[in-house]
Amino acid sequence: MDVVHARCCGLDVHKKSVVACALITQPTGSVERYMRTFKTITADLLKLADWLSELQVTQVAMESTGVYWRPVFNVLEDDERTIVLVNPQHMRAVPGKKTDVKDAEWITDLLRHGLLRASFIPPAPIRAIRELTRYRKTLVQERADETNRLHKTLEGANLKLAGVATDVLGLSGRAMLAALLQGERDPDLLADLAQGRLRAKLPQLREPDPRHNAPALSASGQRSPTGSRRLWRVPISNSVTWPPMCWGSPAGRYWKIWWRVSPIRRSSPGMLAVR
Repeated sequence: MDVVHARCCGLDVHKKSVVACALITQPTGSVERYMRTFKTITADLLKLADWLSELQVTQVAMESTGVYWRPVFNVLEDDERTIVLVNPQHMRAVPGKKTDVKDAEWITDLLRHGLLRASFIPPAPIRAIRELTRYRKTLVQERADETNRLHKTLEGANLKLAGVATDVLGLSGRAMLAALLQGERDPDLLADLAQGRLRAKLPQLREPDPRHNAPALSASGQRSPTGSRRLWRVPISNSVTWPPMCWGSPAGRYWKIWWRVSPIRRSSPGMLAVR
């Protein structure tokens, strides 16, 4: 095969070490082979960059192994050499027994003959913006997950706040949740914490449940009809531990409220049904 790159190097990147194989093609056609192993700490990666500069290597190739290639790429990226990042699935496996040295030699040989397809690596400013936007997307998703857990907990506690308030984590919703955490159980007092346009829905906040004859924000009620699944009856005084166990989310300090209940077989008025 024709030689495309006369001075090239292949890197086999691992978590703690980098195996480098450099092939230098002389004008006479002879090939000089150099092998070195470096650690992945910054000091050794700088030694790797100096070693490549001494050999006047202009092309470097390595596999995109997890996230371990990133520190190597950050150190070696400059105007002197071209870094080729290769998807391992686009490269045939090394024939024979697999070793780190053979992997580095195989990558170098493929690069030397121009048989590697480089993956797209955006410039450093674009990479920084992409990392920022991806991290923001993760935080937004975590916030949505915590909100959904809060909705599920409120529904499981028979608190129908989400059916009246558009945003449970709004100013009014947070005030009501804070009052619940402090031990407030009076639905009228909880409804009076509504602010802004939610005050127009005070009758709905205090509207009784036709099954339990209790306001929507109340945690107590009468006996409810049993369905296909078994219901346990728990006294209100024993059903809720005040203050409930809760903790903040790293994404946005949203509360999870957990209700500790003890199953009791006998049902009577003033007891909470728990599935």
